[in-house]
Amino acid sequence: MEDLKVLGMKAESGRWWYVVFGLIINICLGAIYAFSIFRPPLEKLWGISATQSGLPFMVFLAMFALTMPFAGNLIQKWGPRNTMFLGALLVGIGWIAASFSPDINTLTLLYGVIGGAGVGVMYGAPIATSAKWFPDRGGLAIGLTVGGFGLSALVTAPIIKQLIGMVGPLSTFLYLGIAFLIILIILSIPYKFPPEGWKPEGFVASTSATSSLPGIELDRGEMIKTISFWALWLTYTIGCLAGLMAIGISAPAGKEVGLTAETAALAVSLYAIFNFLGRPFFGALTDKIKPKASAILSFLIIGIASLLIYGVREKIIFVIGFCLLWFNLGGWLAIAPTATKIFYGTKFYGKNYGLVFTAYGAGAIAGVLLSGRIKDLTGSYFSVFPIVAGLCLLGIIISIIGLKPPKTELK
Repeated sequence: MEDLKVLGMKAESGRWWYVVFGLIINICLGAIYAFSIFRPPLEKLWGISATQSGLPFMVFLAMFALTMPFAGNLIQKWGPRNTMFLGALLVGIGWIAASFSPDINTLTLLYGVIGGAGVGVMYGAPIATSAKWFPDRGGLAIGLTVGGFGLSALVTAPIIKQLIGMVGPLSTFLYLGIAFLIILIILSIPYKFPPEGWKPEGFVASTSATSSLPGIELDRGEMIKTISFWALWLTYTIGCLAGLMAIGISAPAGKEVGLTAETAALAVSLYAIFNFLGRPFFGALTDKIKPKASAILSFLIIGIASLLIYGVREKIIFVIGFCLLWFNLGGWLAIAPTATKIFYGTKFYGKNYGLVFTAYGAGAIAGVLLSGRIKDLTGSYFSVFPIVAGLCLLGIIISIIGLKPPKTELK
Protein backbone atom coordinates (compact mmCIF):
# COMPACT_ATOMS: atom_id res chain seq x y z
CA MET A 1 0.00 0.00 0.00
CA GLU A 2 3.05 2.23 0.18
CA ASP A 3 2.77 2.52 -3.59
CA LEU A 4 -0.21 4.84 -3.36
CA LYS A 5 1.24 7.35 -0.87
CA VAL A 6 1.83 9.66 -3.82
CA LEU A 7 -1.95 9.72 -4.23
CA GLY A 8 -2.52 10.39 -0.54
CA MET A 9 -4.96 7.48 -0.14
CA LYS A 10 -4.98 3.84 0.91
CA ALA A 11 -4.71 1.26 -1.84
CA GLU A 12 -8.35 0.14 -2.00
CA SER A 13 -9.63 3.65 -2.71
CA GLY A 14 -6.48 5.26 -4.12
CA ARG A 15 -6.18 2.68 -6.90
CA TRP A 16 -9.16 4.34 -8.62
CA TRP A 17 -6.94 7.34 -9.34
CA TYR A 18 -5.06 5.17 -11.81
CA VAL A 19 -8.34 4.68 -13.65
CA VAL A 20 -9.00 8.45 -13.66
CA PHE A 21 -5.48 9.29 -14.84
CA GLY A 22 -5.63 6.52 -17.43
CA LEU A 23 -8.90 7.88 -18.79
CA ILE A 24 -7.42 11.37 -19.19
CA ILE A 25 -4.22 9.99 -20.76
CA ASN A 26 -6.31 8.05 -23.25
CA ILE A 27 -8.30 11.16 -24.17
CA CYS A 28 -4.99 12.62 -25.37
CA LEU A 29 -3.82 9.43 -27.08
CA GLY A 30 -7.20 8.88 -28.73
CA ALA A 31 -7.19 12.13 -30.71
CA ILE A 32 -6.42 9.92 -33.72
CA TYR A 33 -10.13 8.99 -33.67
CA ALA A 34 -10.96 12.53 -34.76
CA PHE A 35 -8.59 12.32 -37.72
CA SER A 36 -11.45 12.17 -40.23
CA ILE A 37 -11.91 15.91 -39.56
CA PHE A 38 -8.39 16.52 -40.90
CA ARG A 39 -9.03 14.63 -44.14
CA PRO A 40 -11.10 17.13 -46.21
CA PRO A 41 -8.78 20.07 -45.38
CA LEU A 42 -5.71 17.98 -46.20
CA GLU A 43 -7.27 16.77 -49.47
CA LYS A 44 -7.93 20.41 -50.39
CA LEU A 45 -4.50 21.60 -49.24
CA TRP A 46 -2.51 19.04 -51.22
CA GLY A 47 -4.99 17.91 -53.90
CA ILE A 48 -4.95 14.27 -52.83
CA SER A 49 -7.42 11.36 -53.05
CA ALA A 50 -9.51 9.76 -50.31
CA THR A 51 -7.14 6.80 -50.18
CA GLN A 52 -4.14 9.11 -49.76
CA SER A 53 -5.74 11.22 -47.05
CA GLY A 54 -6.37 8.04 -45.06
CA LEU A 55 -2.70 7.00 -45.09
CA PRO A 56 -1.64 8.85 -41.91
CA PHE A 57 -4.63 7.37 -40.06
CA MET A 58 -3.86 3.86 -41.29
CA VAL A 59 -0.12 4.03 -40.59
CA PHE A 60 -0.68 5.63 -37.19
CA LEU A 61 -2.97 2.77 -36.11
CA ALA A 62 -0.66 0.15 -37.62
CA MET A 63 2.37 1.55 -35.77
CA PHE A 64 0.25 1.80 -32.63
CA ALA A 65 -0.45 -1.93 -32.84
CA LEU A 66 3.00 -3.05 -34.01
CA THR A 67 4.73 -1.18 -31.19
CA MET A 68 2.56 -2.74 -28.49
CA PRO A 69 4.45 -6.07 -28.21
CA PHE A 70 7.73 -4.14 -27.83
CA ALA A 71 6.09 -1.87 -25.28
CA GLY A 72 4.87 -4.91 -23.36
CA ASN A 73 8.48 -5.97 -22.87
CA LEU A 74 9.38 -2.46 -21.72
CA ILE A 75 6.55 -2.42 -19.20
CA GLN A 76 7.80 -5.73 -17.80
CA LYS A 77 11.40 -4.42 -17.49
CA TRP A 78 11.01 -0.69 -16.80
CA GLY A 79 7.64 -0.56 -15.07
CA PRO A 80 4.75 1.64 -16.24
CA ARG A 81 6.14 5.09 -15.38
CA ASN A 82 9.36 5.03 -17.40
CA THR A 83 7.60 3.34 -20.32
CA MET A 84 4.97 6.08 -20.29
CA PHE A 85 7.62 8.82 -20.24
CA LEU A 86 9.10 7.42 -23.46
CA GLY A 87 5.66 7.14 -25.05
CA ALA A 88 4.76 10.71 -24.09
CA LEU A 89 7.92 12.06 -25.72
CA LEU A 90 7.24 10.18 -28.96
CA VAL A 91 3.59 11.30 -29.05
CA GLY A 92 4.58 14.94 -28.57
CA ILE A 93 7.38 14.77 -31.15
CA GLY A 94 5.10 13.06 -33.70
CA TRP A 95 2.33 15.65 -33.47
CA ILE A 96 4.72 18.64 -33.36
CA ALA A 97 6.90 17.42 -36.23
CA ALA A 98 3.78 16.73 -38.31
CA SER A 99 3.07 20.46 -38.41
CA PHE A 100 6.12 20.96 -40.67
CA SER A 101 4.97 18.42 -43.29
CA PRO A 102 5.12 19.62 -46.94
CA ASP A 103 3.06 16.69 -48.30
CA ILE A 104 0.95 13.70 -47.31
CA ASN A 105 3.88 11.26 -47.40
CA THR A 106 5.90 13.31 -44.93
CA LEU A 107 2.84 13.69 -42.71
CA THR A 108 2.36 9.93 -42.81
CA LEU A 109 5.97 9.40 -41.75
CA LEU A 110 6.08 12.00 -38.96
CA TYR A 111 2.56 11.74 -37.59
CA GLY A 112 1.78 8.15 -38.55
CA VAL A 113 5.07 6.45 -37.68
CA ILE A 114 6.43 8.54 -34.78
CA GLY A 115 3.10 9.56 -33.24
CA GLY A 116 1.63 6.10 -33.72
CA ALA A 117 4.67 4.44 -32.14
CA GLY A 118 4.38 6.81 -29.18
CA VAL A 119 0.78 5.83 -28.58
CA GLY A 120 1.76 2.16 -28.90
CA VAL A 121 4.48 2.55 -26.27
CA MET A 122 2.24 4.42 -23.83
CA TYR A 123 -1.18 2.82 -24.29
CA GLY A 124 -0.56 -0.54 -22.64
CA ALA A 125 0.94 0.76 -19.39
CA PRO A 126 -2.25 2.27 -17.88
CA ILE A 127 -4.16 -0.87 -18.91
CA ALA A 128 -1.58 -3.19 -17.31
CA THR A 129 -1.63 -1.01 -14.18
CA SER A 130 -5.42 -1.23 -13.92
CA ALA A 131 -5.34 -4.99 -14.53
CA LYS A 132 -2.89 -5.51 -11.67
CA TRP A 133 -4.60 -3.14 -9.22
CA PHE A 134 -8.08 -4.58 -9.94
CA PRO A 135 -8.06 -8.39 -9.72
CA ASP A 136 -11.63 -8.08 -8.43
CA ARG A 137 -13.14 -5.76 -11.08
CA GLY A 138 -10.64 -5.92 -13.90
CA GLY A 139 -13.11 -5.62 -16.77
CA LEU A 140 -14.75 -2.49 -15.37
CA ALA A 141 -11.43 -0.85 -14.45
CA ILE A 142 -9.87 -1.65 -17.83
CA GLY A 143 -13.01 -0.51 -19.65
CA LEU A 144 -12.97 2.84 -17.87
CA THR A 145 -9.22 3.26 -18.33
CA VAL A 146 -9.38 2.74 -22.09
CA GLY A 147 -12.68 4.63 -22.18
CA GLY A 148 -10.80 7.88 -22.58
CA PHE A 149 -9.54 6.72 -25.97
CA GLY A 150 -13.09 6.33 -27.19
CA LEU A 151 -14.24 9.51 -25.49
CA SER A 152 -11.39 11.45 -27.05
CA ALA A 153 -13.19 12.51 -30.21
CA LEU A 154 -15.93 14.11 -28.10
CA VAL A 155 -13.30 16.39 -26.58
CA THR A 156 -10.83 16.73 -29.43
CA ALA A 157 -13.11 16.87 -32.51
CA PRO A 158 -14.58 20.32 -31.70
CA ILE A 159 -11.12 21.60 -30.73
CA ILE A 160 -9.58 20.29 -33.95
CA LYS A 161 -12.44 21.70 -36.03
CA GLN A 162 -12.07 25.11 -34.39
CA LEU A 163 -8.27 25.17 -34.67
CA ILE A 164 -8.32 24.14 -38.34
CA GLY A 165 -10.71 27.01 -39.03
CA MET A 166 -8.44 29.46 -37.22
CA VAL A 167 -4.88 28.37 -38.09
CA GLY A 168 -5.19 25.57 -40.67
CA PRO A 169 -4.60 21.82 -40.32
CA LEU A 170 -0.80 21.86 -39.99
CA SER A 171 -0.61 24.39 -37.14
CA THR A 172 -3.35 22.40 -35.41
CA PHE A 173 -0.92 19.48 -35.17
CA LEU A 174 1.63 21.80 -33.53
CA TYR A 175 -0.65 23.23 -30.83
CA LEU A 176 -2.14 19.87 -29.90
CA GLY A 177 1.29 18.23 -29.82
CA ILE A 178 2.59 20.74 -27.28
CA ALA A 179 -0.50 20.33 -25.10
CA PHE A 180 -0.40 16.51 -25.23
CA LEU A 181 3.31 16.38 -24.37
CA ILE A 182 2.82 18.44 -21.19
CA ILE A 183 -0.31 16.58 -20.02
CA LEU A 184 1.07 13.09 -20.67
CA ILE A 185 4.37 13.71 -18.87
CA ILE A 186 2.64 15.09 -15.76
CA LEU A 187 0.05 12.30 -15.52
CA SER A 188 2.68 9.57 -15.96
CA ILE A 189 4.53 10.52 -12.75
CA PRO A 190 2.38 8.57 -10.20
CA TYR A 191 2.27 5.29 -12.12
CA LYS A 192 3.55 2.07 -10.53
CA PHE A 193 2.40 -1.53 -10.07
CA PRO A 194 1.14 -2.88 -6.73
CA PRO A 195 3.51 -4.93 -4.56
CA GLU A 196 3.89 -8.56 -5.59
CA GLY A 197 0.97 -10.60 -4.30
CA TRP A 198 -1.15 -7.59 -3.31
CA LYS A 199 -4.91 -8.19 -3.22
CA PRO A 200 -7.82 -5.95 -2.17
CA GLU A 201 -9.14 -6.54 1.33
CA GLY A 202 -11.54 -9.47 1.38
CA PHE A 203 -10.82 -10.46 -2.22
CA VAL A 204 -11.10 -14.18 -3.04
CA ALA A 205 -10.11 -15.33 -6.53
CA SER A 206 -13.07 -16.63 -8.52
CA THR A 207 -13.05 -20.08 -10.03
CA SER A 208 -16.08 -19.52 -12.24
CA ALA A 209 -16.14 -20.22 -15.94
CA THR A 210 -15.56 -16.57 -16.67
CA SER A 211 -12.32 -16.41 -14.69
CA SER A 212 -8.90 -17.75 -15.48
CA LEU A 213 -8.16 -21.22 -14.18
CA PRO A 214 -7.03 -21.05 -10.53
CA GLY A 215 -3.41 -19.86 -10.42
CA ILE A 216 -2.95 -19.91 -14.20
CA GLU A 217 -0.27 -17.51 -15.47
CA LEU A 218 0.76 -18.12 -19.08
CA ASP A 219 3.65 -16.22 -20.60
CA ARG A 220 3.68 -15.09 -24.21
CA GLY A 221 5.26 -18.29 -25.54
CA GLU A 222 2.69 -20.48 -23.79
CA MET A 223 -0.18 -18.22 -24.75
CA ILE A 224 0.43 -18.44 -28.51
CA LYS A 225 0.18 -22.25 -28.32
CA THR A 226 -3.46 -22.07 -27.26
CA ILE A 227 -6.46 -22.13 -29.57
CA SER A 228 -8.02 -19.36 -27.51
CA PHE A 229 -5.22 -16.93 -28.44
CA TRP A 230 -5.75 -17.34 -32.17
CA ALA A 231 -9.53 -17.17 -31.78
CA LEU A 232 -9.17 -14.00 -29.71
CA TRP A 233 -6.73 -12.48 -32.23
CA LEU A 234 -9.00 -13.18 -35.22
CA THR A 235 -12.21 -11.99 -33.55
CA TYR A 236 -10.42 -8.88 -32.28
CA THR A 237 -9.22 -8.18 -35.82
CA ILE A 238 -12.76 -8.40 -37.22
CA GLY A 239 -14.20 -6.23 -34.45
CA CYS A 240 -11.53 -3.58 -34.98
CA LEU A 241 -11.85 -3.70 -38.78
CA ALA A 242 -15.52 -2.73 -38.55
CA GLY A 243 -15.03 -0.05 -35.93
CA LEU A 244 -11.85 1.55 -37.26
CA MET A 245 -13.24 1.57 -40.79
CA ALA A 246 -16.28 3.45 -39.44
CA ILE A 247 -14.11 5.90 -37.52
CA GLY A 248 -11.95 6.62 -40.54
CA ILE A 249 -14.91 7.43 -42.81
CA SER A 250 -17.40 8.94 -40.33
CA ALA A 251 -17.19 12.51 -41.58
CA PRO A 252 -16.91 11.91 -45.37
CA ALA A 253 -19.48 9.07 -45.41
CA GLY A 254 -21.87 11.30 -43.48
CA LYS A 255 -21.77 13.77 -46.35
CA GLU A 256 -23.00 11.01 -48.69
CA VAL A 257 -26.31 10.87 -46.82
CA GLY A 258 -26.62 14.65 -46.68
CA LEU A 259 -24.95 15.58 -43.39
CA THR A 260 -23.32 19.01 -43.53
CA ALA A 261 -19.68 19.40 -42.51
CA GLU A 262 -20.79 20.95 -39.22
CA THR A 263 -23.32 18.21 -38.52
CA ALA A 264 -20.81 15.51 -39.44
CA ALA A 265 -18.31 17.00 -36.98
CA LEU A 266 -20.99 17.09 -34.26
CA ALA A 267 -21.91 13.49 -35.10
CA VAL A 268 -18.28 12.43 -34.55
CA SER A 269 -18.59 13.80 -31.00
CA LEU A 270 -21.79 11.80 -30.52
CA TYR A 271 -20.09 8.67 -31.83
CA ALA A 272 -17.30 9.25 -29.32
CA ILE A 273 -19.79 9.05 -26.45
CA PHE A 274 -20.90 5.63 -27.68
CA ASN A 275 -17.29 4.55 -28.18
CA PHE A 276 -16.64 5.46 -24.55
CA LEU A 277 -19.80 3.76 -23.25
CA GLY A 278 -18.95 0.54 -25.08
CA ARG A 279 -15.80 0.08 -23.03
CA PRO A 280 -17.11 -0.04 -19.45
CA PHE A 281 -20.29 -1.75 -20.70
CA PHE A 282 -18.51 -4.64 -22.42
CA GLY A 283 -15.74 -4.67 -19.82
CA ALA A 284 -18.20 -5.16 -16.96
CA LEU A 285 -20.22 -7.59 -19.11
CA THR A 286 -17.14 -9.69 -19.81
CA ASP A 287 -16.47 -9.78 -16.05
CA LYS A 288 -19.90 -11.37 -15.58
CA ILE A 289 -20.30 -13.59 -18.65
CA LYS A 290 -17.85 -15.50 -20.83
CA PRO A 291 -15.74 -13.56 -23.35
CA LYS A 292 -17.37 -15.83 -25.93
CA ALA A 293 -20.86 -14.49 -25.13
CA SER A 294 -19.64 -10.88 -25.17
CA ALA A 295 -17.99 -11.41 -28.55
CA ILE A 296 -21.07 -12.99 -30.10
CA LEU A 297 -23.30 -10.18 -28.83
CA SER A 298 -20.92 -7.59 -30.28
CA PHE A 299 -20.81 -9.25 -33.70
CA LEU A 300 -24.60 -9.48 -33.82
CA ILE A 301 -24.89 -5.73 -33.16
CA ILE A 302 -22.17 -4.85 -35.71
CA GLY A 303 -23.77 -7.05 -38.38
CA ILE A 304 -27.26 -5.60 -37.88
CA ALA A 305 -25.90 -2.03 -37.87
CA SER A 306 -23.93 -2.64 -41.08
CA LEU A 307 -26.94 -4.03 -42.94
CA LEU A 308 -29.14 -1.15 -41.77
CA ILE A 309 -26.60 1.46 -42.90
CA TYR A 310 -26.32 -0.21 -46.30
CA GLY A 311 -30.01 -0.88 -46.83
CA VAL A 312 -31.55 2.31 -45.41
CA ARG A 313 -29.48 5.28 -46.50
CA GLU A 314 -31.22 7.87 -44.36
CA LYS A 315 -29.53 10.36 -42.05
CA ILE A 316 -31.03 9.09 -38.79
CA ILE A 317 -30.32 5.43 -39.61
CA PHE A 318 -26.78 6.35 -40.65
CA VAL A 319 -26.12 8.14 -37.36
CA ILE A 320 -27.67 5.33 -35.27
CA GLY A 321 -25.72 2.71 -37.21
CA PHE A 322 -22.42 4.53 -36.78
CA CYS A 323 -23.13 5.02 -33.07
CA LEU A 324 -23.44 1.24 -32.81
CA LEU A 325 -20.24 0.64 -34.78
CA TRP A 326 -18.29 3.03 -32.56
CA PHE A 327 -19.94 1.48 -29.46
CA ASN A 328 -18.75 -1.96 -30.45
CA LEU A 329 -15.23 -0.83 -31.29
CA GLY A 330 -15.12 0.48 -27.74
CA GLY A 331 -16.53 -2.87 -26.69
CA TRP A 332 -13.73 -4.81 -28.36
CA LEU A 333 -11.13 -2.59 -26.74
CA ALA A 334 -12.51 -3.83 -23.42
CA ILE A 335 -13.42 -7.43 -24.38
CA ALA A 336 -9.93 -8.27 -25.68
CA PRO A 337 -7.85 -6.96 -22.75
CA THR A 338 -10.31 -8.42 -20.25
CA ALA A 339 -10.25 -11.79 -22.04
CA THR A 340 -6.44 -11.68 -21.98
CA LYS A 341 -6.55 -11.25 -18.21
CA ILE A 342 -9.22 -13.96 -17.78
CA PHE A 343 -7.51 -16.53 -20.00
CA TYR A 344 -3.82 -15.95 -19.23
CA GLY A 345 -3.56 -14.15 -15.86
CA THR A 346 -1.88 -10.88 -14.87
CA LYS A 347 1.77 -11.84 -14.23
CA PHE A 348 2.76 -11.43 -17.91
CA TYR A 349 -0.17 -9.22 -18.81
CA GLY A 350 1.76 -6.37 -20.44
CA LYS A 351 3.65 -8.69 -22.78
CA ASN A 352 0.61 -10.84 -23.54
CA TYR A 353 -1.82 -8.05 -24.33
CA GLY A 354 0.85 -6.32 -26.39
CA LEU A 355 0.82 -9.30 -28.73
CA VAL A 356 -2.97 -9.67 -28.70
CA PHE A 357 -3.22 -5.99 -29.61
CA THR A 358 -1.50 -6.52 -32.96
CA ALA A 359 -4.99 -7.56 -34.10
CA TYR A 360 -5.96 -3.90 -33.77
CA GLY A 361 -3.30 -2.98 -36.33
CA ALA A 362 -4.42 -5.72 -38.70
CA GLY A 363 -8.01 -4.48 -38.41
CA ALA A 364 -6.92 -0.88 -38.98
CA ILE A 365 -4.98 -1.68 -42.15
CA ALA A 366 -7.71 -3.92 -43.58
CA GLY A 367 -10.54 -1.53 -42.69
CA VAL A 368 -8.91 1.63 -44.03
CA LEU A 369 -7.64 0.03 -47.24
CA LEU A 370 -10.95 -1.71 -47.89
CA SER A 371 -13.10 1.39 -47.38
CA GLY A 372 -10.73 3.69 -49.28
CA ARG A 373 -10.44 1.28 -52.21
CA ILE A 374 -14.22 0.83 -52.45
CA LYS A 375 -14.72 4.60 -52.34
CA ASP A 376 -12.20 5.16 -55.13
CA LEU A 377 -13.69 2.35 -57.26
CA THR A 378 -17.40 3.01 -56.75
CA GLY A 379 -17.54 6.64 -55.64
CA SER A 380 -19.28 5.58 -52.39
CA TYR A 381 -18.26 4.10 -49.06
CA PHE A 382 -21.49 2.15 -48.61
CA SER A 383 -20.59 -1.03 -50.49
CA VAL A 384 -18.18 -1.95 -47.70
CA PHE A 385 -20.98 -2.68 -45.20
CA PRO A 386 -22.24 -6.02 -46.62
CA ILE A 387 -18.63 -7.26 -46.42
CA VAL A 388 -18.47 -6.21 -42.77
CA ALA A 389 -21.73 -8.06 -42.05
CA GLY A 390 -20.29 -11.20 -43.63
CA LEU A 391 -17.16 -10.93 -41.50
CA CYS A 392 -19.35 -10.69 -38.40
CA LEU A 393 -20.85 -14.07 -39.24
CA LEU A 394 -17.32 -15.47 -39.48
CA GLY A 395 -16.50 -13.86 -36.13
CA ILE A 396 -19.46 -15.56 -34.47
CA ILE A 397 -18.33 -18.96 -35.76
CA ILE A 398 -14.76 -18.40 -34.54
CA SER A 399 -16.07 -17.24 -31.14
CA ILE A 400 -18.20 -20.34 -30.70
CA ILE A 401 -15.34 -22.68 -31.60
CA GLY A 402 -12.31 -21.04 -30.01
CA LEU A 403 -13.06 -18.42 -27.33
CA LYS A 404 -12.74 -20.60 -24.25
CA PRO A 405 -10.26 -20.77 -21.32
CA PRO A 406 -6.98 -22.59 -22.12
CA LYS A 407 -6.54 -26.15 -20.93
CA THR A 408 -4.84 -26.85 -17.60
CA GLU A 409 -2.09 -28.88 -19.26
CA LEU A 410 -0.71 -25.66 -20.76
CA LYS A 411 0.31 -24.42 -17.31
